[in-house]
Amino acid sequence: MVLATIFESGVGIKFYMLLATALFVIGAFGVLYRKNAIILLMCIELMLNAANLLLVAFSTYFGKADGQLFVFFIMVVAAAEATVGLSILVLVFRNARSVDIRLFNKLKD
Repeated sequence: MVLATIFESGVGIKFYMLLATALFVIGAFGVLYRKNAIILLMCIELMLNAANLLLVAFSTYFGKADGQLFVFFIMVVAAAEATVGLSILVLVFRNARSVDIRLFNKLKD
C-alpha cells in the first residue's frame, strides 16, 4: 500500500537531493581515507556524478535544460581527467610497482 502511493506520486526533488548528498559524502570519505590512487580517482568520479545528479534533477524540476547542458560538459571533463589520471598511474606503477598515494612524494627525487 505504501509503495503504491510512492510510485503514484512520483519521486520528488528531496529524494534526489538525499541521494546526491549520500553519494557525495561517500566519495568525500573515500578521498579522505583511502590510500589507493585508483580508488581515489573512483571517489572523485563519484563526487562529480553526485553533482551531475543534482544538476539534472534541478534542471528537470525547474523545466530548463541549462543543468543538463552543464552535465554534458562536466562528463567530458571528467572523462579527460580519468584518462590523464589513469595514464599517470600506469607510469607510476611501472616505476614504483605500487599505486599508493603516499609514494607520490618520492617522485620529486
